[in-house]
Amino acid sequence: MPSPALQRVNAFLSDFARRQAGRTTSLPGGFAVYDDAFAQSYANNQVVIDAAVDPEALPALAEEALGHLPHRLISVLDDDTGKACAGPLIRAGYTHSTYLVMLHTGPVPDAGTAQEVDLDALRVPLTRRWRGFLPDADDEVLRQLVDRREARRRGADVVRFIGARTQAGEVASWADLYVDRATGTAQIEDLITSEAHLGRGYADAVLAGALRLAAAHGSDFCFLTADATDWPRHWYERRGFAVIGHSHGFERS
Repeated sequence: MPSPALQRVNAFLSDFARRQAGRTTSLPGGFAVYDDAFAQSYANNQVVIDAAVDPEALPALAEEALGHLPHRLISVLDDDTGKACAGPLIRAGYTHSTYLVMLHTGPVPDAGTAQEVDLDALRVPLTRRWRGFLPDADDEVLRQLVDRREARRRGADVVRFIGARTQAGEVASWADLYVDRATGTAQIEDLITSEAHLGRGYADAVLAGALRLAAAHGSDFCFLTADATDWPRHWYERRGFAVIGHSHGFERS
């Protein structure tokens, strides 16, 4: 049984996915989300498993739900369920990623330079960063990966884009903040820095700004997720985030 903190995180993630979606379909153990406006975005068209499921049946369930798409993405929120599903899904051709659920346990940072920005201010640096991540992607894929941020506004009561700017006014680093007012739960998502501005403290400013804004909206519980095998987890730990659990992602092109 997940801890109360993980149950709170998983309920938030499940609710966000449903609210953001253009439409949903119920499945044994979870649901599928779709958004035809962003059909090439894996995150907007995926299967989410948030309850008990038969691991051996999951590949077929995903095929039925996502068979009309060129990709497959399955997010399994519970750690034990994700581990149980790994074997059947890997045999079905999926790659497996483990993510850390990290909760902020330190003090809220003092005031800094980051502030709320709109999607238009992010469009150029975000497109440039995605082009670096996916050099073979065509312009339409990149457009959808940028514009899908607008759909996230449906996902929670409060959705804000936080950015830190250079002296010239360019947004150098940015992240999303989502807050559920009823529970006081907040998530920081997609903290990214432009390649030309790495190592200059802009990400610190964005993270601090997001934590302050979460607190200003009444949140006493702010979390994020990080790849278990990548370096940012250690960066977050040094800034007051502690690992409280794991989730799993399974992907197939």
